[in-house]
Amino acid sequence: MDFKLSATERDIQQAAREFAEKEFPDVAREYDEKEEFPMPVWKKACELGFVGGFIKEEYGGPGLGFTGSAMIMEEFWRVDPGMGNLLLTSFGSEIIQNFGTEEQKKKYLPLIPPGKAITCCAVTEPDAGSDVLMASTTAVRDGDEYVINGGKMFITNGSIADLAVVFCLTDQKSGDRYKRHSFFIVEKGRKGFEASQLKRKMGIRASDTSELSFNNVRVPAENLIGGRENDGFKQVMYLFNINRLVAAAQGVGVAQGAFEKAVQYIKQRRQFGKAIASFQGVQFMVAEMAANIEVARNTLYKACWMIDQGKFDPMIISIAKLFAGKIAVSVTNDALQLHGAYGYLGEYDISRFYRDAKVVEIYEGTREIEKLTIAREILGRA
Repeated sequence: MDFKLSATERDIQQAAREFAEKEFPDVAREYDEKEEFPMPVWKKACELGFVGGFIKEEYGGPGLGFTGSAMIMEEFWRVDPGMGNLLLTSFGSEIIQNFGTEEQKKKYLPLIPPGKAITCCAVTEPDAGSDVLMASTTAVRDGDEYVINGGKMFITNGSIADLAVVFCLTDQKSGDRYKRHSFFIVEKGRKGFEASQLKRKMGIRASDTSELSFNNVRVPAENLIGGRENDGFKQVMYLFNINRLVAAAQGVGVAQGAFEKAVQYIKQRRQFGKAIASFQGVQFMVAEMAANIEVARNTLYKACWMIDQGKFDPMIISIAKLFAGKIAVSVTNDALQLHGAYGYLGEYDISRFYRDAKVVEIYEGTREIEKLTIAREILGRA
């Protein structure tokens, strides 16, 4: 087995690292405090081919696969998590690429890598989070159109998106709860479609999170993903699995970044006449942090590689997400602890990393959902 990155993968990794280190540090705190999406930096990222990395070349993307995309996300989150989420402006296009009609792919996907369109994916509702099949936003056929009514919550890019990929209830009478939902593409500006940004989040404040409302929003029938109703459950499960790897890459990135900040600090900070890095207790913390990051990264890249090879394994994906979320929180916690009282000050970036890390355990499947997925894959559905 060869665990080395290819020359192309190393180039991707290095380019992403250099971009983030150049563009993020001077403005990250400002965008976090203003709770504003870093549009100028995002435009530069589009110009350099970092956005929509998984989109195939035939649809105008760089064709990096999910391994290449995970590498970019890790490097961006390593430098700053909130800024790193600018890569999520392609969120939802995974559904279009994997399940859309050829017309939908050719129409929408080429807009994303060059920054001509931002997408969001609207699944979660106020009363439908982990149990997505409780989603009650409806899409009712009316001639050559569908009429959408309902609301969505916690939607990444919701107020800045040009396109929303929306999970809707299309068959309220079906006895099979797995055959009741469908995805639709809803363009910004359609009458009755509104978005409002959610403020005062704990972390990733430079990432737009919004509430969406649909009041008799009409979309043409050709905006139904795949052209067939009631396939939404399998589509959303695919999306969740893909984006659990995105979240896992975020977890590895924020942990690596916090770890590096902690190592730099403990080499400089002196107590009792010597650097605190010389204390055995501190060294034990550093060793455990490094070990956890290495295990999380290897599991992440294994899962990404398997998907790029056409081997889809929900258990490995959930393990990667579960462990990456766990170490994101534990490593940033230890990194802040190693900074002592200074880490509690806003002028030290580690406090922002600490706030940002927690979300990795929550979105794209909570740690409890990941454990259920792993157990069911092992034990089978009873």
